[in-house]
Amino acid sequence: MSRFSSAAALETVLRYPVVPVFYHADAAYTKRILQACYAGGLRVFEFTNRGANAFDVFQELVPFVRENCPDMLLGIGTIYTAADAERFIQAGADFVVQPCLTAEVAEVCRQHGTPWLPGTMTISEVYQATQLGAALVKIFPGNVLGPGFIKSLRGPMPTVPLMVTGGVEPTEESLREWFTAGVNVVGMGSQLFKNAEDTEGLQRQIAGLLAFVETLKK
Repeated sequence: MSRFSSAAALETVLRYPVVPVFYHADAAYTKRILQACYAGGLRVFEFTNRGANAFDVFQELVPFVRENCPDMLLGIGTIYTAADAERFIQAGADFVVQPCLTAEVAEVCRQHGTPWLPGTMTISEVYQATQLGAALVKIFPGNVLGPGFIKSLRGPMPTVPLMVTGGVEPTEESLREWFTAGVNVVGMGSQLFKNAEDTEGLQRQIAGLLAFVETLKK
């Protein structure tokens, strides 16, 4: 079983609705980034399965997070197959993110009680994701679909929890555009980590982004 149920994970991600999407081949460097994100106020972190040694790095991150960032959800992204979902869940993934939607990964997550966040880009896929038990539905790629898609989707599907990834920038203008369109959560990758060597600056930037998102909820 996952450390966090789908309900608990959803509650956390909605409370801290900026999710870093990050990969680096060096575990020590990734730990510094994780620590900066945690210090800045984030409580959800997606490490992506995009390198040859991603699994080895992830195995190092799990005990680090549990000791140093105890209420941080550490998930794995860029998962395509049931086998990969299985091994990362066994390694300690708190949630599984896909760039697409596959029923076999949904089933593995269901069996383990692990929150599943599939990637979708059509209304049909969003609906299928809800039927297969998605904790949160990812809209990807956001830079192709745009905020207008979210606004249109909210007509027939007003209550589905949505996270957009791709095309979200760490600026007030970008966050306002996406959240007012109707997303619940945003995922940010390279845009957030342009100056990641400055971990204190990253921490301050994250704190500012979270504070701004809070103003959008009111």
